Amino acid sequence: MPKMKTHSSAKKRFKVTGSGKIKHRHANTSHLMRKRSTKRKRHLAQAAYVSDADMGRVKTLLNL
Repeated sequence: MPKMKTHSSAKKRFKVTGSGKIKHRHANTSHLMRKRSTKRKRHLAQAAYVSDADMGRVKTLLNL
């Protein structure tokens, strides 16, 4: 069997922490930010963790 390849777009979007959690960026942060409140922009700038429901799918993409 050949080696399993990591999904190229997934490796750019997710990062595995030391404890094994997977971090990702929030959506809706690329443009049209002037209409969003300062509080919302500040919270969207923080990294988030992948939910338990999606963890298996993301780990498959990252080949973990």
